[in-house]
Amino acid sequence: MVKKRENQDFVLSLLQERKGDAMYDGGKIIPGLVIFVGLMTYPIWSGNAGTTPKPVKPTGHEKCVKHKEFMRTSHMVLLNEWRDEVVRDGNREQIHIGDKVYDKSLQNGCMHCHTSKKKFCDECHNYTAVKPYCWECHIQPKETI
Repeated sequence: MVKKRENQDFVLSLLQERKGDAMYDGGKIIPGLVIFVGLMTYPIWSGNAGTTPKPVKPTGHEKCVKHKEFMRTSHMVLLNEWRDEVVRDGNREQIHIGDKVYDKSLQNGCMHCHTSKKKFCDECHNYTAVKPYCWECHIQPKETI
């Protein structure tokens, strides 16, 4: 019991001695962290994060089912909504944009205009390191050379 009390007193005395020192060698750690963060983020703020993908746009088609900014950032939301409506609710109602009619379908809708998975889908998905699960159920289109 006496030994335990001595250990507790020793630990308390060490803590009281160090109470004012919140960070040891702060003069080295802070600049080191600043240099590390600067080096790791340099490609982003210098504009050298890589070349932006240039997917091949469909020829002969003026409009898509949604505007370009939405499709670039949120097409997966639209595809998930279509999947839920078609597969789970049985709603196969077509989409009318101007004089064009689109099916709620990846293969009969999207891939009708965007004919090359490699030149359109894969350009951005590879750039962003995204592995979409579309092709787990859908048959991948055959690429023409």
